[in-house]
Formats: sequence, structure tokens, C-alpha cells
Amino acid sequence: MLAARVLMEQGVEVTALSFKSCFFSTAKARKAAEELGINFIEVDFSDEHLNMVKNPAHGYGKNMNPCIDCHSLMLKKAKEVMERDGFDLVATGEVLGQRPMSQNREALKMVEVTSGLVGRLLRPMSAKLMDETEAEKKGLINRRRLLDISGRSRSPQLELVKKYKIKEYSSPAGGCLLTDQEFSEKLLKLLEFWPDCGAGDAELLKHGRIVWLKNETSKNILMVIGRDQKDNEQLEKLAIKNDIIMEMAEENGPTSLLRGIGSSELEVTEREVKVPKEIKLSELKLGEEKSEEEIIKTALMLILYYAPKVRDKKVKMIIKLI
Repeated sequence: MLAARVLMEQGVEVTALSFKSCFFSTAKARKAAEELGINFIEVDFSDEHLNMVKNPAHGYGKNMNPCIDCHSLMLKKAKEVMERDGFDLVATGEVLGQRPMSQNREALKMVEVTSGLVGRLLRPMSAKLMDETEAEKKGLINRRRLLDISGRSRSPQLELVKKYKIKEYSSPAGGCLLTDQEFSEKLLKLLEFWPDCGAGDAELLKHGRIVWLKNETSKNILMVIGRDQKDNEQLEKLAIKNDIIMEMAEENGPTSLLRGIGSSELEVTEREVKVPKEIKLSELKLGEEKSEEEIIKTALMLILYYAPKVRDKKVKMIIKLI
């Protein structure tokens, strides 16, 4: 937002560009563009981004965040938009030295080169500390009116927020899901068990408790158990052909999705299950190989484990193949 305002002050026409993947959305960027009163372009590169995350050329950060390769990919796509729509340059809000891995001088130069944007990539917040761009040389951008912010302190940015009277802005400490340790652990396991997983598989990791089961041939089966109504609704929406959806017929509780077990012989069924007074996870033997029927029974018990109000009752369960 600040980089855009710095350029807008010079009379530069700015269009916001934001990227959507399995691990971050464009919602905040869209809202920011509305506040600034500028046009907005969304690029969904979920599949391409996931393929990069599986094997990033420059490795990961603290968790599963491949920041350098992620920025390079974004800027490559930005270059495509720039050339397609006739823009003069690409600008970002990066600040020299703000993030130790992805915004040091070497990393910033690297992504400029790998994205093919040498001389056409402007960082208005730190421009005076960096090489002059073609737009500055041509007089399209007044270098004197750009900034020289560096380091991890956000004080200069917060002063600019006041200057530009920006009312709503994102927390400076924010990051995508790949910087989250718990989510990174889930993703690591997904990539280990399903190396060919797609964006839809990764999306499931965001919407419930994750359990891995095994069939009789050691094939890994993904089970996602909704934690609340929002999760339950999302699992219904994300279900694809051959997924199995399981839920209680007459009680409120978790919806569950099984992926990787789908059988053409399975139809929508309703089972009555006698729920024990106590369900012990250790007795479910989650790590052992199971037949399809045993997996179904285990999955039912896992759902009921997270629905304590139905303990010691008979419950009708709906099982349906998508």
C-alpha cells in the first residue's frame, strides 16, 4: 500500500496485482486496493506454486516457506502481466533488510535476475539504496521522491501510514501458511505420502484435523475431520470424485472426508453405530494396515471420538461416495 502511494504521489498510474495459491489468498490485497482506489488483478497460480514448493531451487526458510523461489515465481508472472497489458514496470513493497532470508540485497537482486525483470523492477520503499531502474533513467519515475528505508524496524512505515491517512492495513508480522510450523508439518507428511499431490489435496490440510490411515497394500489414505461448522461446509465443497464423506445423520458433529479409498462398489449407506462410553485412540491402531471395511469402521470411531455428547448412545451415520 505504501509503495503504491509513493508512486501515486508522482502521478503514476498504479494497478494492484496479487497472487492466489493453496497457502495464501488475495483477500487482504483486494481490500487494500479498494482503499487506495486502484484497479486490481488476481492471478491464481495454485498448481504452479505447489509444484515449486515441492522442490524449491533455493530451499526453505524456517519452515516450508521457499520465499526466494516464491518471489521469483510471482515476479515472473508479474512480468507476463506487465508485457500483456502494456505496463512500464513492476513495483513491490519490499524493504531492504526487512526480512533476513528474502529481502537481503543478494536475494533481492537474485529474484530480479531470475524473473527477467532486470532494470524494470522498482522497490519504491528502498529505491535510493538500490540500482537505478530504466524508468528512473528515462524520467518516468522521479528518483528523488522515492525512499531509502532499510532494516527490520517498521517505524518509518508507520509514519507513512499516518502521512497518507491509511486507516486499515495488515499486521507487519504476517506471513503465509508456509511459515506456520504446524501447517508445515502437515504439508511435509502430505508430500511424503503423496508426492504427486495437487492443489486440491493441499487445500484439505487447512480445513480440519488430519489423520493418515493405511490400506492392505500400504497405500496411505487421507482423513480430514471437521473441527467446526465452517470446516464441515468446506469439506463438502472440496470433495471430489471417489472421496467418501461421513457424518452423523441426526446429531450435530464433525463431517469427515476420506481421500484415496474410494470404491465404485460403495453406495450411500446409513449405519447405526453403538458408541462406547470411552473411545481410546490407541485401540484404533491408526498406523496399522487395514481392509477397506476396517478403515470405514476406524473412520467412524474417529468422528465419534470428537463428538463426546453421543458417547454411550446409538448413532446413525451416513457414508456416501462422491
